[in-house]
Amino acid sequence: MSAGNPYESSLAASPVTAARRTMTLKQIDAISVGRMLGVFYGIIGLLFGAFVSLFALVGIAAGGEGNALVGVIFGIGAVVIIPVLYGLGGFIGGIIAAVLYNACASLVGGIKFELE
Repeated sequence: MSAGNPYESSLAASPVTAARRTMTLKQIDAISVGRMLGVFYGIIGLLFGAFVSLFALVGIAAGGEGNALVGVIFGIGAVVIIPVLYGLGGFIGGIIAAVLYNACASLVGGIKFELE
């Protein structure tokens, strides 16, 4: 182990044993979590909206009762509205979750995890 690198371990030189290091996640950037979950939930909303649209259009094609134009607007609108609402909910929920995590981590010290 060289004196210049505190992260270097004598275990790293061995091909059989890898070095492990325990770290603690003490704080999360709330906006980055919000962006990530906003995009993630937006993609899920797009998939869900596609299914809603498909079912609405199948219902119209099957000759369901009611106004067909309303069904078409609802079916096509689901592909736009549902992903936006899911994405917005994921963004806001991600920010709230990160702020709550940061508050709890300041009290109990965060989550410990091991890197290899």
